[in-house]
Amino acid sequence: MQAWTVVVALLVLLTLTVGGILLTLLGRRRAVAERAEALAGTAALQERLDALERRLATPPASASAVEDRNYVITRIGSDDEESDRLPATRVDGPLFADLVLRESVVQAASLVAGLRRALAPEIRNRIRFEMKREVKRARKQRRADLRGARRDWEARQRAGTLDEGSAA
Repeated sequence: MQAWTVVVALLVLLTLTVGGILLTLLGRRRAVAERAEALAGTAALQERLDALERRLATPPASASAVEDRNYVITRIGSDDEESDRLPATRVDGPLFADLVLRESVVQAASLVAGLRRALAPEIRNRIRFEMKREVKRARKQRRADLRGARRDWEARQRAGTLDEGSAA
């Protein structure tokens, strides 16, 4: 074996080893940076949580003031109480009538579409077919019940258990 091939193989092996070490160091550096960011985020969340706990721990000015407020939950955890409260919106008469009319039109259109589909020839034929099939099934069931009742009656008559004066 020639000496230069051994040297090239050792250089390739050394290059791969140094590359692996560098990649490991870069991965560790990235992991340390991500851990630092996560700790900073945790600290910020803890500060917000502490602020919320302090705000909730203070008693209200008076019980009647709390009862008179109307609360609308829009955000959680903001420090500004006034920005949390939204004014109640009032719907004017014409707008209300327009909304009701639109809803009625949508419901009427849905009803018409359903009726149109229900009265389509394919649906009517399917209903007719299903009704005929159900009538045939009911007739067969009635005949089977009648045959069973007749067999039972004849068996009781042969056994002599049928009373002469009974209505059966």
